[in-house]
Amino acid sequence: MNSQGGPSRNQKQRLRALRVLLLCAVGLGLALVVFALAVSFGEQSISLAAALTEPGSSDATIFWEVRLYRALLATIVGAGLAASGATLQGLLRNPLADPFVLGVSGGAALGATLALAVGLATVGQVAPGLSGGLERLSAPALFAFVGAGASVLFVLAVSRGHATRAPYAALLTGVVFNSFAASAITLIKTLAGRDRLGEILYWLAGTLGHERGATLGLAALLQLLALAVMVALSGRLNLMTLGDEDATSLGVPVARTRKLLLLATSASVAGAVVLTGLIGFVGLIVPHLLRLVFGPDQRLLIPLSALGGAVFLMLSDLLARLSFPLFGNELPVGVITALLGGPLFIALLTRKGSVLGR
Repeated sequence: MNSQGGPSRNQKQRLRALRVLLLCAVGLGLALVVFALAVSFGEQSISLAAALTEPGSSDATIFWEVRLYRALLATIVGAGLAASGATLQGLLRNPLADPFVLGVSGGAALGATLALAVGLATVGQVAPGLSGGLERLSAPALFAFVGAGASVLFVLAVSRGHATRAPYAALLTGVVFNSFAASAITLIKTLAGRDRLGEILYWLAGTLGHERGATLGLAALLQLLALAVMVALSGRLNLMTLGDEDATSLGVPVARTRKLLLLATSASVAGAVVLTGLIGFVGLIVPHLLRLVFGPDQRLLIPLSALGGAVFLMLSDLLARLSFPLFGNELPVGVITALLGGPLFIALLTRKGSVLGR
């Protein structure tokens, strides 16, 4: 207690840390429940208990060969997109910011579209020296990662000379780059043959494939490293939402922190896009919903957004698989996130008290 009888600063910090841990534990429990649902249901329902206890059964085959890897991919990608969205919304001080706002999606999509249009199939054809699990990584994924990295470097270079307006310069540069990339993609689609066009459109719609082993391991490692940077700098990010001058006066190295967060979010988004294509609304809707419920504290919002993004994308993928009997085909998960996210975003926009509705 302090001299006025209230809790001391250390006690407040302990209470805040305990709140973060408790809420994250609840979020993790929810994610595990949704994970169990995602691997149990689909075009053909399975018994999770039988899959784990009866090796060689049809349930075990579906679980170990298909459902497990797909649910893990949804978890990794959803967590990365939502955590990046929460970070960018705080960094750019704009609730409309999402992981694709910096041009990362445009660069990745342009690189992958180019690879698909010219018919490249595997990394082994592009870089024969690669071996092991990376041999199975598609050339579109490699080109997408290169395109995403190039777009990030371009945005950072252009916004470097605008110290006092860096968030807005980065935002506008990303928007312009995305517009340029969209035009270039349209040109490539126009010139691509019919056999390539369907493949390009399917990738751009956002799909969860069946990545395995080394690919999933590398994706998880990349997202964990990026998330660690975001969480470690979340306290500084709270201060930066007050404005660069106020944050600097409080001892925050603003330029360095902004650069590290931009690189972390961009790497996270690039790692997600190369595996699944363009999946929208995850990084926009999930952080905003959680901010309305739990407040703007980035130390809580970023880890909760990672868990919420994993839940949202796993549920969207489950709906995509359950749609097979209705449409005679499985909808791309990017279509499901758009169908869910669009109306939800409009509801948030008109909600009294929403950050967007003020």
